[in-house]
Amino acid sequence: MTEKWTTREATPADLEPLLDIRATAMRPDLERLGRYDEHRVRSRLRDAYDPAHTRIIEVDGEIAGCVALRPAPDGDWLEHFYLAPGLHGRGIGSGVLRETLARTERPVHLNVLQGSPARRLYERHGFVLDHEDAVDVYLTRTPAP
Repeated sequence: MTEKWTTREATPADLEPLLDIRATAMRPDLERLGRYDEHRVRSRLRDAYDPAHTRIIEVDGEIAGCVALRPAPDGDWLEHFYLAPGLHGRGIGSGVLRETLARTERPVHLNVLQGSPARRLYERHGFVLDHEDAVDVYLTRTPAP
């Protein structure tokens, strides 16, 4: 089932609802890795949130997540891509990822937690393994010439 979704520019006021979405979305993977911390999971987004590079995902007019595309010297970094878990598996993540990737012609880098099911989403959209460590997997997508 595919839901109707939209994205819009982020504002500073969007941060608070995003903190809960991030904590809920990341909790299973962080717990599996023994790294879940109720305070830290929110403070990491609070410290890095930049509305200038972030899009808010809305479903039926309600905030359902976010995605950021931050420019860097070697391409763009896809960051803070969170979707409320109740909306997973409905085509929203794929649609948002396609829309986000269409905004750049540069290489796109990201990291995902080891064992995260999100890795399959990224690989379906052309991301390939760059390197990995005990916690994160780093993927890169190079645009077609």
